[in-house]
Amino acid sequence: MRKGELMDHEVNITARYAETDQMGIVHHSVYPVWFEVARTEFIKTSGITYTQLEKDGVMLPLSELTCKYIYPVHYEDNVTIRVNIEKLSFAKITFGYKVILDGRIMSEGTTTHGFVDSKTFRPVSIKKVMPEFYEKLKLTAEK
Repeated sequence: MRKGELMDHEVNITARYAETDQMGIVHHSVYPVWFEVARTEFIKTSGITYTQLEKDGVMLPLSELTCKYIYPVHYEDNVTIRVNIEKLSFAKITFGYKVILDGRIMSEGTTTHGFVDSKTFRPVSIKKVMPEFYEKLKLTAEK
């Protein structure tokens, strides 16, 4: 693990028929949805849910998304989505993702989210508004 990198979290997903195109390949639009599933589960491992974050007045709107498609994933393939935090600051967070099938990286990408007040959508310092959550993320990064 690189210094500053948070531990990976993994989620297993089976590619559903509705997620494939006419060729039986998972459509490119599905990968960001899979990233969200992995990210949501990763946040839970920090001791809080997205729902609780929002109730506590913080939202994480998406500001950037990247996705590199390396090999196709097909209907009924069982993939692992590995997520980690690549960058963490007081104002934003960048998650990294790898879609893995049988040890092979099929796709990889990132999402960047700002920490904002849920009422005003103005940026907030997560360290100031949710210091316990920030410290958990920071401590995980130092492991």
